[in-house]
Amino acid sequence: MKINNIKKSLVCLGLLSLVSCTDDFQEINTNTYGASNELLEQDFNNIRTLFPPIFNNIIVLDPVWWYQVQQGLQGDIWSGYMATPTPFAGGTNNTTYDLVDGWNGYAWTSGYKDIMANVYKLEQRTKGKYDQFYALSLILKVEAMHRITDTYGPIVYSEFGTEDALIEYDEQKEVYNQMFKELDIAVTELTPRATADGVTEFTGTDITGYKGDFKKWVKFANTLRLRLAMHIVKIDPSLAKTEAEKAVSHSFGVLTTNEDTFKIISPNYNNPIATISDAWQDIRMSADMESIMGGYNDPRTSVYFKTSDQFSGQYKGVRTGIEIAAKSDHSGFSGIGSVVNTKEIVLMTAAEAYFLRAEGALRGWSMGGDAKSLYEQGITTSFSQYGVSGAATYIADGTATAKPYVDPNFPVNNSPAVNTVTVAWDAAATNEVKLQKIITQKWIAGFPEGQEAWTEWRRTGYPKLFPVLKNTSGGKITTQFGVRRLNYPQSEKAGNPDGLATGIAKLGGSDTGGTRLWWDVNKANF
Repeated sequence: MKINNIKKSLVCLGLLSLVSCTDDFQEINTNTYGASNELLEQDFNNIRTLFPPIFNNIIVLDPVWWYQVQQGLQGDIWSGYMATPTPFAGGTNNTTYDLVDGWNGYAWTSGYKDIMANVYKLEQRTKGKYDQFYALSLILKVEAMHRITDTYGPIVYSEFGTEDALIEYDEQKEVYNQMFKELDIAVTELTPRATADGVTEFTGTDITGYKGDFKKWVKFANTLRLRLAMHIVKIDPSLAKTEAEKAVSHSFGVLTTNEDTFKIISPNYNNPIATISDAWQDIRMSADMESIMGGYNDPRTSVYFKTSDQFSGQYKGVRTGIEIAAKSDHSGFSGIGSVVNTKEIVLMTAAEAYFLRAEGALRGWSMGGDAKSLYEQGITTSFSQYGVSGAATYIADGTATAKPYVDPNFPVNNSPAVNTVTVAWDAAATNEVKLQKIITQKWIAGFPEGQEAWTEWRRTGYPKLFPVLKNTSGGKITTQFGVRRLNYPQSEKAGNPDGLATGIAKLGGSDTGGTRLWWDVNKANF
């Protein structure tokens, strides 16, 4: 299936209609076929059924085309991870900064219809009664919805579930503050409930790798706090330090081993990227990945990508934002490799935690280690995650840098390398160069989860990516700074126009892809 084949009859729901679907809980929870609410509550059956839609829609696993427009042609592209050989919308689309109005609603709809609506029901059924389930729902809510606010900016958050005619948006600052408080509630509730054997009443419901182990869920919540803290370091460095140190100093700490990886293990769906790459050939290795990983001779390349069908034995990437006349011009370049041939959807790794801590240590925070050792541990952990050898040699390489990009079919797309730092830690380097090394390695280790990589690229400017050659935004998005956010969807314009007006007012700029978010401050990293 291709984007052009999506049914045009798909109805986008406004928030008012989504909220109305969560009212009248007594009526909804009455089973007219004979099972009473009391029977449904046995073994938490009335609670368990609300978790699968959340798990399966943090990123949408099915249908595949939904993932393609939710993230594949957004964060995965803008992060520099992947590129498309397909000239969608006549070759003028998200890749050339002419954001397709219609693609921008899928992330929003999933966030509210599948995440917030079910979290709201879980709150009604569990808060004050089964608080362990309420705590878990809060962690999932923060994991899912930080992606939404980091995509759009101000969002409906604190007022979701109200019956007011006007559903007002929260400033992104307030969304983050509430998320920190929700993580406080979750960690406080689950910490004393952790058991030695990890078996809990959530074990049979949990389709992550944690299998109901509350200690691992707390470690994930702490690492999620650390991630959010780093997001805000340029706008509120004091709060960022406080929250980051709180995460690391907790008795359970943050993710430290690959067994701690937060991943959805779907019993029914494969990673959608595999279909988009293999069956549809709509996604390929990016020129940025070819330049950086190829320049470093990175052993993980063979896990992340396949060699080119057109150029035997070579890894060839496609540059984003180029003139594409036909899909066949680049569809023979490298597809995505075995990393996506799985039912496991990885959303956070121990390697990311080490790189977050490395940056925190670089900033003088108490992170349980120095920047160099945490940076190198992040690389080692990533290599181990993929069963790849050679980490020590890779870490010690102070010579190799990214290589120039060459498009053998269209030389007009060629470019010298732009992200020219080496891997080896250099104690004499400036903090800016050290940060570039940390974020570059974090970027490599995070593949293929492009949403967070796009966020970190916006926050830090690293790794440096090839600029687009074809910018069709009409001046809304600059070639220098790229896409900073996604514009609000048509469903809100139709279903919650007055509320949307509050969001745009709090955005601090026009509702375009060039407007920076609250934490996306245009100033130096140090």
